[in-house]
Amino acid sequence: MFAVLLAAFVFLLVEGLGSALNYFDTVDQAFAHRATLGTRTFNLEGDVVAGSIHPTAVGTNFEIAQGSHTVAVTNTGSPPQLFQADIAVVVVGHFTSDVSHTFVSHQILVKHSENYCAAHPERVKATKAVRSLC
Repeated sequence: MFAVLLAAFVFLLVEGLGSALNYFDTVDQAFAHRATLGTRTFNLEGDVVAGSIHPTAVGTNFEIAQGSHTVAVTNTGSPPQLFQADIAVVVVGHFTSDVSHTFVSHQILVKHSENYCAAHPERVKATKAVRSLC
C-alpha cells in the first residue's frame, strides 16, 4: 500500500514539475532536429539580427540567429517594450512546414542576463516586472 502511494506521489511530482518548466530549443538545436519538430509548437531561442526588424500590419517580422543558422520569424501581436536588435529572445510558435525556415510566432519573450542588466540599467528600470528579470 505504501509503495503504491509513494509511486503515485512521485508520478504526480514528476508530471507537475515537468509541465512547470519552460524548455526552449536554440536555433542551432532546432536545425539539428528540424525533421522531428515538424509544425508542432515549441519555444525557440536566439539573438535578434540587427537590421531585420520590420513592423507589419499584424505584428513584426524579424530574424533570430545562433551560430551559422538564421530563422525568419513572423510574429503576430505587439512585441514587448524591450524588444530590439542584438538581444536574446524566446519566441513561441512553430515552423510553417517541414522544410521551411520560417517560424510563425504568437509570443516574444525578452531574455535578460545579469550582464545585460548591468550594462543597460536605463532599459530595465521601466517596471517592477522587468526589474525582477535581473
